[in-house]
Amino acid sequence: MNGTTWAILDRAHAALRTAVRGVPDGGWDRPTPCAEWNVTQVFQHAVGDQLGYASSLTGGPGPTENPFTPSGKLTDTPEALLEPALVAAAAAWGTVDASVQEVRVPLPPGTMTAALGVGACALDAAVHAWDMAVATGQPSPLDDELARPLLDVARQIVEPVRAFAFAPALEAEAGGAEKGEAAELLRYLGRRPDWA
Repeated sequence: MNGTTWAILDRAHAALRTAVRGVPDGGWDRPTPCAEWNVTQVFQHAVGDQLGYASSLTGGPGPTENPFTPSGKLTDTPEALLEPALVAAAAAWGTVDASVQEVRVPLPPGTMTAALGVGACALDAAVHAWDMAVATGQPSPLDDELARPLLDVARQIVEPVRAFAFAPALEAEAGGAEKGEAAELLRYLGRRPDWA
């Protein structure tokens, strides 16, 4: 990465775009692995978080509603809401060199290295892409190649925010079919890899 290109963020954003485009008519009210939120609310949360990362880096406008209390009501088409958030996050991170040791982020402790911060932003996009995809019958956008670096990020950032941002980690089930880094990441984030 050269300070303007973050492959992990590009892949996570592509996963989120694909998941949003794949939500079928009538799919926005379906339940998700985030037990208290439907697809619309997960989407709103994901959009708000991307804007939150961009705002932390640039001082520009953040989300218009609290990403942790999504209303479930969209004010525009999903793509019209998603694209500006992803563009803002990518542009903000595009100004940050990989060697930077401290950038502002919307998570405790408020600052991280550039690599960890962009990883946290990517983790948010990728896991919510997975939430939306599995809730609407799409293939998982989270493969082991993407999950591998995100699992490392998760292990560094999740515990201080687990109480309000992630469910308790799940143990692998004996004899369970779900293996690999993607399944391990999902379990660490409190999600069942075989959720349906």
